[in-house]
Amino acid sequence: MDGTWQDLRDKVDYTNLLRLCQQRILVSTDELTDEKALKEIESVVLKAESVRNCTHEDKGKLIRRLFYHLRRTLDFLTPYAEDPAVTEIMVNGPERIFVERDGEMIRLEECFDSTEQLEQMIRRIGAGVHREINEANPILDARLEDGSRVSAVYKNIALGGPILTIRKFPETHLSMDDLIRWGTITEEAASFLKELVISGYNIFLSGRTNSGKTTMLSVLMQYIPEEERLIIIEDSAELQLESRKRNVVRMETRSANVQGKGQVTIGDLIRASLRMRPDRIIVGEVRGGEIVDMIGAMQTGHGGSLSTGHGNSPAGMLRRMEAMFLTAVDYPVDSIRAQISEAVDIIIHMDRLWDRSRRVMEITEVLPCEHGEITLNPLFCFKPGKGLVSVGSGLLRKEKLQIRQHYTETINGG
Repeated sequence: MDGTWQDLRDKVDYTNLLRLCQQRILVSTDELTDEKALKEIESVVLKAESVRNCTHEDKGKLIRRLFYHLRRTLDFLTPYAEDPAVTEIMVNGPERIFVERDGEMIRLEECFDSTEQLEQMIRRIGAGVHREINEANPILDARLEDGSRVSAVYKNIALGGPILTIRKFPETHLSMDDLIRWGTITEEAASFLKELVISGYNIFLSGRTNSGKTTMLSVLMQYIPEEERLIIIEDSAELQLESRKRNVVRMETRSANVQGKGQVTIGDLIRASLRMRPDRIIVGEVRGGEIVDMIGAMQTGHGGSLSTGHGNSPAGMLRRMEAMFLTAVDYPVDSIRAQISEAVDIIIHMDRLWDRSRRVMEITEVLPCEHGEITLNPLFCFKPGKGLVSVGSGLLRKEKLQIRQHYTETINGG
């Protein structure tokens, strides 16, 4: 463990301090506010004989640590969860804790006192979202009240001790201007995507984990005309939609209970959404057999639908879609490819580069199958030293753009 915290903890008999603070709070006849609880903890710490020779800084550290342990679900990780500069918290067992702050990976000096303390915190997180995690149910995937995504793995399958990952999301709604300013995308490509979204092109975002797919999807959703009804479907609600005037339905999957019942999948929700009169269906991420329902929805009049998936390239994303399709239904490959190419109009591929920046690497048009193979038409590609530049002859499937333009001219003319 980290020497600094270990030495301080042993010096002051932290276990005994924790016991005394717990007793003081439990015997209180009042409903303790955080302020009163903090005062009780301060009283215990400052009166303890073992703390007398500690520095003012160490006393403050002890008081904060005890307060977070007794009053906060995330224990001493609370300040990092509340820090807007921290985007990810990674706990690799009780002794190895990292945070990503402003794009930089930092190892914390602090650590958990034991595996049991870390397990207790993970169980509290699960209880707060009505999920159970134990040796019989060793994986937790949940969302905190602030929208942060939590993933935890119990010690019986994590060799280095319990694993906890908390992915935070920005409190403020990002705009395309923010992404342009950060270099994620160029003004030209952003303007092009805006027209595609407004015109109702079906768009898939591909990329690896933490490449910025969810952020880009949230930004693209802002371009959907406000008069359209949206159905948003996610495993855990992460997407941000700023306007409250919109006609929006949001749905979230549910895991099975301990009896193995009550599960609601992405596919279940997509099928249910078709009976809710959607103009567009937004699926946070497609991972498996629900691709059949998503492609079916895109083919049956729900243009302008958006989703994401894991892929190493636009072509790789198509191959993954095909593989996911095959796990769900026994269709001929040619038929699957034809359906995918008919449903998906555009693939936006994103990646996180060596300098930790997240960038749009490619915007590609999906063309109809030829001789059983899907044809791709690259529109924008990332070039080292040049950024995201326009390539090729431009968009070939212009029907939706032309229909939207005609509609707009008719309305304005009228």
